[in-house]
Amino acid sequence: MQVFITGASSGIGEALAVHYAAQGACLGLVGRRREALAELNERLGGGHAIYALDVADADALAKAATHFVARFGVPDVVIANAGISAGTLTEYPEDLAVLRRILETNVFGMAATFSPFISAMKTAGGRPRLVGIASVAGIRGLPGAEAYSASKAAAIAYLESMRVEMKPYGIQVVTIVPGYIATPMTAVNPYSMPFMLSADEAARRFAQAIERGRSYVVIPWPMAWVAKLLRLLPNCLYDRLFLNAARKPRGLITPPC
Repeated sequence: MQVFITGASSGIGEALAVHYAAQGACLGLVGRRREALAELNERLGGGHAIYALDVADADALAKAATHFVARFGVPDVVIANAGISAGTLTEYPEDLAVLRRILETNVFGMAATFSPFISAMKTAGGRPRLVGIASVAGIRGLPGAEAYSASKAAAIAYLESMRVEMKPYGIQVVTIVPGYIATPMTAVNPYSMPFMLSADEAARRFAQAIERGRSYVVIPWPMAWVAKLLRLLPNCLYDRLFLNAARKPRGLITPPC
């Protein structure tokens, strides 16, 4: 099996790399921190490909994809996992740059990850899968997380479009919508996080959903009910419940980019 993973230097991406390496997969590990990627590759026995790049750089991703395919063949699974988060408030002009950065990474970066592999996947045969990691934060807009919620809502819609577009070619598009996972991204949250999973357990459940070709799955499953309830709440009640909710600190992008 060949698996290409972005955001592999920490958190969910790292846990997914560990999981797939244990299954004997050949990995393409993408992240901004070369030293962290090299350490992970060594820990996994070496022999995997590492690409230190920014997923907002489509040219760099295209070169990485070309190298990966030449070395290992067309990937069975491409996981667009790279993501960043920060508290943002539109009233502050300085937050606009943070908002742009989050959208570039979480939305454009996902498309840039998939793009260079699609043509090869169409003719490769088998059961290739494109996997996007969204978030329950994309179900409804969370106060103080305008950029992150918007990026994950966009990711969910983008992946739905992709799912239909890829179906005639036998390419499965999997949308994974995590709740709270214990990673550097959630470590800074100043509020309670129900149903939290460890990164290792999340990776195991993600891999199960990917193997089954699930079109859309919320993990862990209790968060699916929470997400559905939030979606059904009338605006007046939702506003009342979240008006004074604790918020992620402004200006702190996690993981660091």
